[in-house]
Amino acid sequence: MQNNELSLNDIRRLISSLWDTLTEEQRYSVEESLSIRKYKKNEIIYTEEEMPTCIYCVLTGKVKIYRDGVGGRSQIMRMLKPVEYFGYRAYFANERYVTTAAAFEPSTICSIPITIIGDIVKQNNHLAVFFIRQLAADLGQSDERTVNLTQKHIRGRLAESLLFLKENYGLEEDGATIDIYLSREDLASLSNMTTSNAIRTLSNFASERIIAIDGRKIKIINEDALRKISKIG
Repeated sequence: MQNNELSLNDIRRLISSLWDTLTEEQRYSVEESLSIRKYKKNEIIYTEEEMPTCIYCVLTGKVKIYRDGVGGRSQIMRMLKPVEYFGYRAYFANERYVTTAAAFEPSTICSIPITIIGDIVKQNNHLAVFFIRQLAADLGQSDERTVNLTQKHIRGRLAESLLFLKENYGLEEDGATIDIYLSREDLASLSNMTTSNAIRTLSNFASERIIAIDGRKIKIINEDALRKISKIG
């Protein structure tokens, strides 16, 4: 195991959802092969068209999964937080990555060679079910997100994104400020809109006293109104 400050017990605790499915022999195999690496903000973890070599787990920080579209415009597909796994779908589909993963903020990532996981899956039904559930949950979220981003209007999409961030990353101690700071470009990418539309819609939400803005900090003032806008679309 290549370690970077975190102890083995820390890692076992953080990846317990996967760890608990393994036998003692399989745990030893994973321990011997896993590595821990710290990534700087915006540092690439893997890129589109690469062949998958590892399964990754966010230990600390946040990761964005995105794809460059027409004209080089990026679309954030998913935002990951501790402790979420990523980078394995392409392996099970026997294809190259169709997205890029990058640290959204300074992050610590655990990686396990995907061939080792693949070998264990063939022997361990519990681990196979673990990944089936992970993939099923990801597919459900992807289906819901596709509908939201293609059918909702700009206000509905932005409201949906703010609620998504609140529900996934929580609030600061004041109980209102979303505990993640996105640039306007990233928020626009997450909401499938231009940066200018994101800025304008945020400003409108602020003037309507639905949110308050302080730099990159966004405070939710009227969550019921935000949910109504998201629902109406």
